Amino acid sequence: MVDVLDLSNNSLDGTVPVTFGHLRAPRFLNVEANNLGGELHFLGALSNCMHLQLLDIAKNSFMGSIPDGVGNFSNKLQILYAHENQLSGRLPAMMANISGLLAISLYGNQLSQMIPAEIMLMENLQILNLRDNLLVGVIPTEVGMLRSLVELHLYNNKFIGPIPDGIGNLSNLQSLILSQNNLSSSIPNSLWHLKNLILLYLSGNSLTGMLPVDTGSVQVIDQVDLSTNHLSGAIPISLGQLQTLTYFNLSHSMLQDSIPDSLSKLTSLVTLDLSDNSFSGTIPNSLANLTYLRDLNFSFNKLEGQIPTGGVFSNITLDSLMGNGALCGLPHLGFSPCASNSQTAKLHILKYLLPSITAFVICIIVLSLIFKGKFKTPKEGSAEPPTMVDAVNHILVSYHEIVHATRNFSRDNLIGVGSFGKVFKGRLSDGLMVAIKVLNLESEQASKSFDVECQALRMVRHRNLVRIISTCSNPDFKALVLQYMHNGSLETLMHSKDRPHLGFLKRLDIMLDVAMALEYLHHHHSDVILHCDLKPSNVLLDEEFTAHLADFGIAQLLIGDETSIISASMPGTVGYMAPEYGSIGKASRKSDVFSYGIMLLEVFTGKRPTDPTLVGELSQRQWVLDAFPNRITEVIDPDLLQEEKADGFGAISTCSNADFSTLDICVVSIVELGLLCSNESPDRRIPMNEVVNKLKKIRTDYNSQFDE
Repeated sequence: MVDVLDLSNNSLDGTVPVTFGHLRAPRFLNVEANNLGGELHFLGALSNCMHLQLLDIAKNSFMGSIPDGVGNFSNKLQILYAHENQLSGRLPAMMANISGLLAISLYGNQLSQMIPAEIMLMENLQILNLRDNLLVGVIPTEVGMLRSLVELHLYNNKFIGPIPDGIGNLSNLQSLILSQNNLSSSIPNSLWHLKNLILLYLSGNSLTGMLPVDTGSVQVIDQVDLSTNHLSGAIPISLGQLQTLTYFNLSHSMLQDSIPDSLSKLTSLVTLDLSDNSFSGTIPNSLANLTYLRDLNFSFNKLEGQIPTGGVFSNITLDSLMGNGALCGLPHLGFSPCASNSQTAKLHILKYLLPSITAFVICIIVLSLIFKGKFKTPKEGSAEPPTMVDAVNHILVSYHEIVHATRNFSRDNLIGVGSFGKVFKGRLSDGLMVAIKVLNLESEQASKSFDVECQALRMVRHRNLVRIISTCSNPDFKALVLQYMHNGSLETLMHSKDRPHLGFLKRLDIMLDVAMALEYLHHHHSDVILHCDLKPSNVLLDEEFTAHLADFGIAQLLIGDETSIISASMPGTVGYMAPEYGSIGKASRKSDVFSYGIMLLEVFTGKRPTDPTLVGELSQRQWVLDAFPNRITEVIDPDLLQEEKADGFGAISTCSNADFSTLDICVVSIVELGLLCSNESPDRRIPMNEVVNKLKKIRTDYNSQFDE
């Protein structure tokens, strides 16, 4: 009895035989990515497969219309993929008869006419992807009835009219992409109250009106693109409440007024594009404090005054500021010096400030002498008490505050012990909870580790890297003060006795976070940084279980092209080291990729590379490879074979012990990627930017396949 028929990614041509309909037992039929063609007459025969749950005919050359007979499929059918073909004609209303459908993906075809209202009454539908077609008319007002909908992608069609206000009723909606249509009217206020919304793309339409005053309800929003519309009015101050926003594009519209200072509260922001509007006033100086902001475009507005310095403005180009004739302050970009910066003005100000500055310096010297006598150093013989200077905020913290914060380095505050020292948690006098890494100065390697980690962490700024807050160093004491992670390490999360249930999607998100951190270090930083010690204990989790890569104690700088290697004096951890790194001490980007691959396999199998059951020549990778792909469930973490619920650790799926084939589809791509990354040959490993792309695709595919 055939349960799964997977013929995807071959070079099959011709048509799908109607005899497939005689296979009444299959639950999964996949012919994706072949050269199959012809019309869809075989769907009538396939409707006899009463147990069919997934039908994937995407990425072929099927043509013609979708027959009404598609509505005869059993309600057990959950997934229907027919994207990237040459299908034309209308979307049949009869498709709504398949009440069990969770995902309809028909993008990249030539479908035309209007969306039938019946499709909008499918209560279980979670994914509706009709992008890149020729669909016309208005978006049916009944769309508000799709209460289970998670993704609605209708971009690059020919829709007209308003965005239905009923979309605001879709409380589960995470991704709304309606770009590149001819939608008009204003943006419904109800969209800004979708608390689960992550992506909002409405660009390339004819939307009018003003943004609502209250936009703060979309608390988990990550990307907003409202560019190339006819929006007017001001940017609402409430946008500053969107702490998770990384991408914000309002370019090519008719917005005006000043740029609100509240945008500086968007602490996760990476891209901000306000170009081609009518913004006036000055650029808020506070935007220079946004740690992750690297892409900024204010060109072709009516801005004036001093261009801020520091932060993103340190490397800003003329393209990002041109078209604002009244700006000043960056002569190297062709802007005039500001009046207050002229030599005459400087001398005028200096005449009044110099006496005050002199008095202030004298006071500082006197106070320094007083404090030098008042405080003792941690050990006799030290020249002066160590202080810590934050590389970003210039916070000054005394050694004695460290002692107080850790309760004199109490065992109750101890959260980790490593080869180079100990890590304590502590709360500074301003209430900030921190992790304090105190180095063991009896180890020569610890001092080298301290210097390397300071250099690496000060050079990098990324949301998935642990942030260095301060350093403390004198001959008798060295410590790093780091961002505190409330949920500990991935090692503890994976292997502790009382570990919480960790679902597929949460594991995937954690490893995607780590991959994006490595992608930044390898490909998006001016100096390539190799971590050299990737392992679960160096992946820390914050309150939201977002992963942050830590412990750069043996990190290396790499100068050169993609194939460059360097000698590394301090080895990584056994089990995670690339073969070439462990044998000859040579590290490259591909060495980190290997370690990442081993960690990826560990996260989804639950077995460490040093597990005692792996004896002789049997490595973790070989153990997985021997089972791949036909016996994949034999090596997957048993927790993933249990029922998963949609909670903080779960996923939008159900994988039961009796449903191993579903799990095959869930994890086979992840395991394949882990094996590819951990290949013994460095040349066969893929770079981290490709790893990130593959993981994002896996996540998208996964979310489109399973029920909550």
